[in-house]
Amino acid sequence: MTGDVGLAESDPTGWQEQPIDPALPIIDPHHHLGFKAGRPSYLLPELLADITRGHDIRATVIVESTVMYRRDGPEELRCVGETEFANGVAAMSASGLYGPPRICEGIVGCVNFRLGARVEKVLEAHVAAGNGRFRGVRSVATWDEYAPMTDYRQPPSGLLRDATFQQGFAKLAPLGLTFETWIYSTQLTDVIELARAFPLTRIIVDHMGGPPGVGPYAGKRDEVLLQWKARLRDLSRLPNVFLKVGGLGMPVIGLGFEQWTRRPGSADLAPAWKPYIETCVDIFGPNRCMLESNFPPDKKSCDYGVLWNTFKIVTASYSDAEKEALFRGTAASVYRLRPD
Repeated sequence: MTGDVGLAESDPTGWQEQPIDPALPIIDPHHHLGFKAGRPSYLLPELLADITRGHDIRATVIVESTVMYRRDGPEELRCVGETEFANGVAAMSASGLYGPPRICEGIVGCVNFRLGARVEKVLEAHVAAGNGRFRGVRSVATWDEYAPMTDYRQPPSGLLRDATFQQGFAKLAPLGLTFETWIYSTQLTDVIELARAFPLTRIIVDHMGGPPGVGPYAGKRDEVLLQWKARLRDLSRLPNVFLKVGGLGMPVIGLGFEQWTRRPGSADLAPAWKPYIETCVDIFGPNRCMLESNFPPDKKSCDYGVLWNTFKIVTASYSDAEKEALFRGTAASVYRLRPD
């Protein structure tokens, strides 16, 4: 590890830090862009303001967040608008006018798999709209009996087990597309069953499989983590499954940094994040894990540069090969990116 953690001279709020090991190449495999009424916009200017913190961000993967849908046309094809939007941002970045990073070099979209076999034409439309950048589809399936934890899209309980959903899911592998999902650790058995049923489809589990720490899970961290680790071990036995390591800044994880009266620095975050990160890497190995920013959701807890400093502190004892995989290599392989 090179470089000292210190407040950036231009930052009077104490929010940003000097980057640790600024020459370490990074692919950020998970961020969002878009605008929704009542929420702050997070578009290319906001993302550029975040990633220009001195870390060597080579490329990014944009992940769907149900924005920029087409306002007319067939209902099942309106989601293709988000891919069209992401590809437009990628084209802007590819011009070089916005700096070296290749923004949105990989695109992960959204489809309604409960269309069953009819989803194939929607997937083909995404591939065409992505102009060579479309890599796969994400389905958010976060559901819990504690209603505030269920996603705003209101996915049903057991979405990944639904027979019609799986008919649509079967269309991914023939097109060479990945699948990823955001679920809680209480739902990991659903991913295990899905991965066993479709061994030729690459499956990516977002945000470590989401061990929750709020609502009925508050104050039960040891119990939650014990169950989470056991299910991660079962999941790791399936070679078509990969893990995104991050999302620790989201309030649902229950670490509480978003409630601090001052913005936490990497020295604050690293001790809290370390057990989660090390568990993921120990169980899945660095070649099946990729560190993610999950911005802007994780922005609730920390600055973008602070997030990457935290990852670098936690992985300081790892070998160069392990760091290369976690920060760049796994993402480049899974999403077929060549940012260099």
